[in-house]
Amino acid sequence: MAEERETPEHEKQERVQKALARMGYGSRREIERLIGEQKIRINGQLAKLGDHVKAGDKINIGNRRAVISSDVGRIRVLIYNKPEGEICTQKDEKGRKTVFESIGQLQSGRWISVGRLDINSSGLLLFTNYGELANKLMHPSSEIEREYAVRVNGEVTDDIVKRLLKGVELEDGLLKFDSITDGGGQGANHWYNVTLKEGKNREVRRLWQSQDVRVSRLIRVRYGNLTLPRTLKLGRKTELSLDEIKALFDFVKLEWPESRDAMAKQRSDKAKNLSIKNQLYGSGSRAKTSRSGGGHKHKAGLRKKAKSVQSKVKSKHR
Repeated sequence: MAEERETPEHEKQERVQKALARMGYGSRREIERLIGEQKIRINGQLAKLGDHVKAGDKINIGNRRAVISSDVGRIRVLIYNKPEGEICTQKDEKGRKTVFESIGQLQSGRWISVGRLDINSSGLLLFTNYGELANKLMHPSSEIEREYAVRVNGEVTDDIVKRLLKGVELEDGLLKFDSITDGGGQGANHWYNVTLKEGKNREVRRLWQSQDVRVSRLIRVRYGNLTLPRTLKLGRKTELSLDEIKALFDFVKLEWPESRDAMAKQRSDKAKNLSIKNQLYGSGSRAKTSRSGGGHKHKAGLRKKAKSVQSKVKSKHR
């Protein structure tokens, strides 16, 4: 019986939304929405839900172009401490600063924001270039817990806390906090830490407002297993290490692509070899300067010696 031929990487096919999400062009849901709006073409043809692509296929996503690759480059995840006043969109018609301007662009692919924070909120905001991870972190079925530090203005009674934990019927359904912890404070302003597993628009603010309690500060301090580092200042970012990214994959039950380990080892070995070379020989420019300087010294010494010999010959003839 003949053995089955394993399909080469460049011949493997996958659904267009999965491929583009893997390459960092958006979450699967976002790609599906763009397909529905007829904004994606595959090799010149309008894409349909369920269409498959393979490595080398040319994709148009609105005004952007992409070529399907069999694998995406290095998987990256950022934690950004968003300040108030920045908005979570790629561009703003009113000219307001966006979080994407603050974190900078990637050479290939793009950053995907994991959820959003409104303009008046601050704190932990996650970005990744790996769409599958972003999709897992945002999808309601994952039930990823978010934690917020909230400063409220107004009296918060035990009955209000009970109602917020039991659930409040709002225009988009029954919303509730999973936990409410007293964070201290004086006078009318008081801090609470709240957790919930959904990411509906302005959910935390709307829940408190339903009880006639005004939110004056809102800071996201945790998303799943990732906590906002105390040393990370507002408007600054920090990148997760390979081990931290792997732990995040485990947390959301997403299979880690083994090819990443080989790629990471190659980068590590290259950096290590470069470091050893620099320690032994110095940087190329310094080594060149050193050799060049040594040559000038040697030539100067020869000229001086020649001049000395000529002087001796002249004095002898005299």
